[in-house]
Amino acid sequence: MRPLKYARPAGTLPPRLLMTDAARVAEPATDIARLKPGDAVIVRDYGLPERAAHARALKRLCRQRGLLLLVAADARLARAIGADGLHLPESLVAAPGWQRFKRPGWLVTAAAHSGAAIARAFTDGADAVLVSPVFPTASHPGGRALGLLRFARLARASGLPVYALGGISAATLRRLKNLPIAGIAGISAVAGIRLPRRNSRRNPTRP
Repeated sequence: MRPLKYARPAGTLPPRLLMTDAARVAEPATDIARLKPGDAVIVRDYGLPERAAHARALKRLCRQRGLLLLVAADARLARAIGADGLHLPESLVAAPGWQRFKRPGWLVTAAAHSGAAIARAFTDGADAVLVSPVFPTASHPGGRALGLLRFARLARASGLPVYALGGISAATLRRLKNLPIAGIAGISAVAGIRLPRRNSRRNPTRP
């Protein structure tokens, strides 16, 4: 199969971000196969002993399907494998050094759980933020969700495009239909969800 070339027009973002999690989904290929060209995969799987080889294999799969590949928390690895970008956990957003490895055209996303975290991501040059947890989620049982109202305030006040993360399903997505979100993110369920085109949002502050 010839790889599909993915070209991200200036100011646009993938509508869906699939996040790998080897502890919950041992083989992500099935979920990746449900994504559409232009979506993206974020490689987490921090504890894998052969994480670099794992990331390279996912990169090949993403190229075949016309998907972006972002590496979480490791700018060196992202650059080494020719990834399309980097994802920063909230604790690493303000950490020095990752910008040295950034390549032109990279998509940089950042995790955020508050308005202050969104502001840090903006200052440090992220392109978009994954705000979570919007709703209760199985990946963090018992964890406190932001809830619809607080998430809505964060999304509307954000200087960066916002992805909804945490408890996202076809049912909960309908509750977000009037909010200015760039897309959705999650471990497995997001692969089968179609995001309404009208929910897409361009970066309001950066060219």
